Amino acid sequence: MHLLAAIQLFPDGTMFLHIAIILVMIWVLNKTLFKPIYAVLEAREKNRSHQGGEAGAILEDVEAKEAVYTSEIRDARNEGYEIIEQRHNAAVAVRNQALGKAKEEAVAMLDSGRGDIERQAAEARKEIESGAEKMADHIAATILKG
Repeated sequence: MHLLAAIQLFPDGTMFLHIAIILVMIWVLNKTLFKPIYAVLEAREKNRSHQGGEAGAILEDVEAKEAVYTSEIRDARNEGYEIIEQRHNAAVAVRNQALGKAKEEAVAMLDSGRGDIERQAAEARKEIESGAEKMADHIAATILKG
């Protein structure tokens, strides 16, 4: 029971003294210990955010350069496609011109061949007619002689 008599359930004046000592101790620690620590932590955070700022600026620069690169690649592709299309159109024009020339030559050869055939047919008719006349004269002479 002696122990229970030493425990007080109601505060007395020493409690206010203890609270005052704790408050003074907190004030002294804030001025001497925590203030420099907070300064170091704040400088570290500021430096970290500054580096993040540099990294952010670098990322923005990279994104801008990537956008320019992508745009230039797209422009180069489009230019390449235009060059290919121009060359294709030129090749088609040359092919069509060559086909037209070949058709003209073929038509000319056919006309020439037809002319030659008609001329040869006319010569053959003349030869047949002259041969037929000679044969007719020969047959007639043979019949009359005989």
